[in-house]
Amino acid sequence: MDTISQSTPKMIPQTPTSLQQWLQEHYHLYWFISITITLITTFSLFLFYKSSLLSKKKLKLPPCPLILPLVGNLHQLGSLPHRSLHALSQKHGPLMLLHLGKVPAIIISSAELAQEIMKTHDLIFSSRPFSSMANSLLYNSLDIALSPYGEYWRQVRRISVIHLLSLKRVQSFGSIREEEVYLMVDKIHASQGSLVNLSEILVAVTNAVVCRVALGRKYDRSNRFREMLIEFAILLGSFPLKDFIPWLGWVDRITGLDARVVNNSTEMDSFFEEVLEDHIHSKTSETSDLVDVLLSLDVPLSRDSTKAIILTIQQRKTAGTDTIFTALEWIMAELMRNPKVMEKVQEEIKGVVKGKAKVSEEDIVEMIYLKAVIKEALRLHPPIPLLVPRESTEHVKLHGFDIPEKTRVVINAWAIGRDPKSWERPEAFMPERFLNSEVDFKGQHFEFIPFGAGRRGCPGIMFAISTIELAAAALLHHFDWKLPDGMRTEELDMSETSGFNAHMKTSLLVQATPRF
Repeated sequence: MDTISQSTPKMIPQTPTSLQQWLQEHYHLYWFISITITLITTFSLFLFYKSSLLSKKKLKLPPCPLILPLVGNLHQLGSLPHRSLHALSQKHGPLMLLHLGKVPAIIISSAELAQEIMKTHDLIFSSRPFSSMANSLLYNSLDIALSPYGEYWRQVRRISVIHLLSLKRVQSFGSIREEEVYLMVDKIHASQGSLVNLSEILVAVTNAVVCRVALGRKYDRSNRFREMLIEFAILLGSFPLKDFIPWLGWVDRITGLDARVVNNSTEMDSFFEEVLEDHIHSKTSETSDLVDVLLSLDVPLSRDSTKAIILTIQQRKTAGTDTIFTALEWIMAELMRNPKVMEKVQEEIKGVVKGKAKVSEEDIVEMIYLKAVIKEALRLHPPIPLLVPRESTEHVKLHGFDIPEKTRVVINAWAIGRDPKSWERPEAFMPERFLNSEVDFKGQHFEFIPFGAGRRGCPGIMFAISTIELAAAALLHHFDWKLPDGMRTEELDMSETSGFNAHMKTSLLVQATPRF
């Protein structure tokens, strides 16, 4: 170290006094260096600006609202982005370019354009954008939902579709669904006609179903796992500034977001190590849960990959619980506002069940009007109003506009479900519109995409719908429902929350009267 110090010339001393002395002695050199740096910087900025202008002249980009320096269009998202983006699309069109800080994003608000993204150019738009949250919480994005498109994603998707969420596997969990749904019915019966918080009840039943299917056991509200999972979901849906405005990344540290991510990822990793060990050494002969199925596969997966898939199952549990609960909540809310529709669907259920004490999943096949009610509620209230973002992997033309590589794609399923070009009286709750229609939510009809479509469509549709149908049928078969005394149907608060899932802002409080 001494030799290095002696051989290194001290051009600028470190004390303030000697610095002033140096500046005085090397005045002309100081100004030469300063002017040179300024000229180089100015020239570089000029070249960058010129190349940017030339690039924009060459590319025909989609319409874009006025952007602000640094933040772009972030300020225009509002508290309910799906509504704000819908309003912007009314002015700028169904294909619109926004700048989310440094991130270019196109917003899709029509069925025709959704089909272009999820069918015509599905391969180009099948990747996911970088997410610091997914990297930190999901083993460098090793999960199914948020991993980039490639061989790894194809492998885990195949595992999910064939082994974890196939029709046969979904049917094998029918007894769990029925058991938990009728525990819910018993709980409502016990209320003896008093006011019940249906929102809380629906959360509990969907959580119980999905958790038993995924891990083979329930977890009480007081359990640390539930708290970890709630925190995990909040963090995954959070807005890290570093992803959009990198120079403000320090804010994530100041607010404690970074520390929360580290703590949660450490806790979740430890928990899933326990889950793996528990299932590896378990000798029970009960029905296999999804972790057992995963561990039984003859597929070479690293331990982190296995934990990532288990975590994905739990992420699906969180998303699934939210999706199923949100759908059921809106179904019941719309029926409370439309008592004639409720009466009609109850009559259908009564006619199909024919005096039996319980509704079975076999009965639901014949409940055509119930299925129409569920579809109509999903059209008006898609549980995930803005589908999980995609990212283009190469340059592509879309309706005459240039979409550069690595452009984020946000599909507004909420806006598409209310588009008057696709739906007559789009704001009205009219289940009849689905009775003589082939339109379904399985990804072939792009005017109705509550679960997405294409390669990145939700693989858990069958599981979600099976649970929604059985729970809704049981609620309507066993009880008559009405709003609290004195409340008119038009007074029911139908506003939604902001966030990844859009459930009701106000809990659904209702009175349940047993029908038999």
